[in-house]
Amino acid sequence: MIVDEAIQKLNEYATEAAAAVLEADDERQVDLVRQKYLGRKSGVASINAGMRELSEEDRRKLGRVLNQIREQISSSLETREATLRESLSAAAAVAERIDVTLPGRMPQRGRIHPLTQVTDEIVDIFVGLGFKMAEGPIVESDWNNFEALNTPADHPARSMHDTFYLKTPGDGDPPLIRTHTSPMQVRIMESETPPVFYVFPGRVARRDETTVNNLASFAQIEGLAVAHGITFADLRGTLRVFAREMFGKDLLVRMNPSYFPFTEPSAEVYVSCFVCDRAGCPTCRGEGWIEIMGAGMVHPNVFRAVGYDASITGFAFGMGIERIAKLKFGVPAIRAFYENDIRFLEAF
Repeated sequence: MIVDEAIQKLNEYATEAAAAVLEADDERQVDLVRQKYLGRKSGVASINAGMRELSEEDRRKLGRVLNQIREQISSSLETREATLRESLSAAAAVAERIDVTLPGRMPQRGRIHPLTQVTDEIVDIFVGLGFKMAEGPIVESDWNNFEALNTPADHPARSMHDTFYLKTPGDGDPPLIRTHTSPMQVRIMESETPPVFYVFPGRVARRDETTVNNLASFAQIEGLAVAHGITFADLRGTLRVFAREMFGKDLLVRMNPSYFPFTEPSAEVYVSCFVCDRAGCPTCRGEGWIEIMGAGMVHPNVFRAVGYDASITGFAFGMGIERIAKLKFGVPAIRAFYENDIRFLEAF
């Protein structure tokens, strides 16, 4: 190896390295430059390995230049790394800087869902009438959901509820997703003695076709009043107070005969249209009256199933919370409550 040629080569490496260092835009590129010019496979390393073939004097001469070039490249690399770190720190500081003189930006506030608002309002009305509130499981037994409510397996009313049954190992009746909140009547009466005054909000499910106004899973609220001497007049008076508190003080309440297996007599409850005052409009479909719930006197067979004395009387009622909310807020379709449109929810 000719020493002068090696020194010239080293100076060329130093010039190339200096240019490459300046072009490095981040720490990763700086590392690549370091590997290229100072790594084990670099030209500097190759010249260093070839020094074994030189005389002692030539080794000293070339070694001085080699160390200078190596230190020069290392120093420029360290300087470039420090510059890049400072630049990143400065950019981060600018990005994180808060100008306290600017007006603040209020965070977006959440709101209580309209169905929750209506549920709370319904419960509050009945609590004001002396009822208590209780909730129960959505997965129920066939006994609580049907049998104890005067709806045995061969009862034609079973066709009114297309039920979701759950698969379980073993024999016996499979559990199901409750089709109404009425099973809470059975649970409460089996655990408490009269007088019993409760409302039961909760979700239910039926294998129904989903439309704009019909859902497979929805919310209901059930009411139960049981004591000695309760009459149908008490039921009518209670529901009239509820309807006027919910929709308006001047409403009329009408009860048409109907059928439910767990009440007798049974009735559908209507209120006079609070939009047109019975003149006829799209809300009441031109009839002047709006159906809001079903109700009736608790069937004696239900009392027998829970072990109550035959002298006890009581009434029950149930309504869909989505339907009440739809009427109260004038929402055209029940599905709107579940679409999570922020513009719709902000209206409440």
